[in-house]
Amino acid sequence: MKKSFINFFIVLLLILMHPNGYAQKVITKTGNIKFQATVPSYEEVAAENKSVSAILDQSTGDFAALALVKGFRFKVALMEEHFNENYMESEKFSKATLKGKLEDFDISKITGTPKNFTLKGDLTIHGKTKPVAVILKIAKAANGLSTVGSFEVKPEDFDIEIPSLVRKKIADKIKISYNFLLVK
Repeated sequence: MKKSFINFFIVLLLILMHPNGYAQKVITKTGNIKFQATVPSYEEVAAENKSVSAILDQSTGDFAALALVKGFRFKVALMEEHFNENYMESEKFSKATLKGKLEDFDISKITGTPKNFTLKGDLTIHGKTKPVAVILKIAKAANGLSTVGSFEVKPEDFDIEIPSLVRKKIADKIKISYNFLLVK
């Protein structure tokens, strides 16, 4: 395991063990991220990762999510292999992260009806970090908070090279959808 990945989980563990920290933080280790890069008339380019970790500090609005790149599953095994080896270089860049703060977040105003919050922070993919503003739809769920939404990224913004041979078969903008059930 990479040192930074281990450090993330150590920090997460320390936060959860802190006597005042646990009550305000909600987490998941089974979050879901899907991405769609399909172009009409070509083979589907899509994958899903069902083991994404995320944490939200309800008192501050601080949010972080971590996805292991090798956790994405494709319908076609060869496509998954090319994704990891040729495009994402997952041996070198093993994780993707999103870290930031929800603007005007107030847990007392969260109900069963989803409410939009803007997360301003940093998205790191393929070893490159870019500032982002992402909308998170948050609602109360039976045992925590439901967080869903989507946003788009361009491969070139993260130095992901798409060979000219397949360039027309992959969308210029990749749609990333997420779904997290964050619990105490």
